[in-house]
Amino acid sequence: MTFPAPHPAPFPEAAPEALGFDPATLSEAVAFAASRETPFPRDLLAHLEGGHFEAAPDNEVLGPVQARGAPNGLILRDGVLAARWGNTRQPDMTFSVAKSCLSVLAGIAHGDGLIPDLDAPVSASVDDPAFDGPRDGAITWRMLLQQTSEWEGTLFGKEDRIDRGRDLASEGKKPKGWPRPLAAPGAHWEYNDVRVNVLSLALLRRFGRALPDIWQERVMEPIGASPDWRWEGYRTSVVDIGGEPVVSVPGGGHWGGGIVTHAEDQARLGLLMLNDGTWDGRRILPEGWVAASGEPVALHPDYGLLWWLNRSGRFPAADRNSLVAVGAGGNTIWIEPASRIVAVFRWLHPDALAETVSRIAEARTDTDRTA
Repeated sequence: MTFPAPHPAPFPEAAPEALGFDPATLSEAVAFAASRETPFPRDLLAHLEGGHFEAAPDNEVLGPVQARGAPNGLILRDGVLAARWGNTRQPDMTFSVAKSCLSVLAGIAHGDGLIPDLDAPVSASVDDPAFDGPRDGAITWRMLLQQTSEWEGTLFGKEDRIDRGRDLASEGKKPKGWPRPLAAPGAHWEYNDVRVNVLSLALLRRFGRALPDIWQERVMEPIGASPDWRWEGYRTSVVDIGGEPVVSVPGGGHWGGGIVTHAEDQARLGLLMLNDGTWDGRRILPEGWVAASGEPVALHPDYGLLWWLNRSGRFPAADRNSLVAVGAGGNTIWIEPASRIVAVFRWLHPDALAETVSRIAEARTDTDRTA
C-alpha cells in the first residue's frame, strides 16, 4: 500500500497497465463517468429551497449552502492514482458522506473509551434532553449508528417526523414525512437525518469539544489532508459545552451545513478505511472498527455503521465486502478490499453509479475479484 505524501503533494501515479487495468477500457469507464452528470443543479441553495427533499416549511435551510462545481473523480489502486477526471481539488458539499465521517468519529470515541459499549444506552453517558424519557432514554449508540433508533422528537428546529418513512429501499409506497407509528428502539431501520444529527450531538457531548476540531486533529492531519475543507452547522445548533457555545454539526447537507471537501481528501479517507484504520503504520481507528462498520444491520443487508454495503450485490460487479459512503447528488467514496481500489465520484448521476463501478471492474486485467 502506498500512502500519498501530505497535501499539497500530488498523489503518486502509475500507468493503468502497471496497476492491473486495461488502459483503453479504463479510459472508457472514466469517459462514461465524466459524461453522466448529476441532475442536481449548480445552484444548490435554490434546489433545497425549492423542495427537493421536502416541501415548505419542513425544507427551511438552516446552514450554509454553496453552489456546486463540475463533475470530477479519481481511481486509486494500492494508493496509486490510475485515473482522474475534472478538478479533484474542487471543494464541494458532500451531503450524506458526512454520515460515514461521523461513524469514523464514533470509532475514535470508542477507542478512547468514551463509548466503551456500543450497546449501552446513550443516556447512561450523555446528559442531554435529547435522551430523556423511556423511549429516547433506551436508545443505544449502536442503534444510532445503524439507523434503527426510532428516536422521537425535535432537534435544532427539525422534527424526526420530517424524515419518517424515508426507507430508501421502499420510497414511493408512502410519502416521506407521513405519521408512521414508531416501533420500539432498534426494531425498525429508517434513513433519518434528524436522528443522525442526534448522534452527532451525542458525540459532541462525549468529546466535549467541537467535532470539526476532533476531525482535524485525529483524522485529517494524520492522513495528510488539505486545509480546503470545513464542517458547518446550523444557526440553530449552538449548544453549551462546559460553559462555552459550540456548534453541533450535522451528518449531511439536507438543511445546509455539513462537510465541504474535495475528491482527493475523500480518497485519503477511503485509503484509511481500506487499510483497516491505519495510515502509514499509525493506527487512527481502533482495531476492528472498520470490520464492524461493514457488518450488515439485521434489518438491512446493505447498511452497516453509517456506511453503505454491497452484501446483496446492489453493485453486481463489485466486491460484496465493499464499503460505500454515499451523499445526495452523486457523491460517493467506493472502497473495494478485494481489488484494493478506492474511487471517488463527485456529482455523478446516481443512476450511473452501478454502471460506472461495473466499467471500472471490467477494466481490471487481474482475476482476484470476490463474488
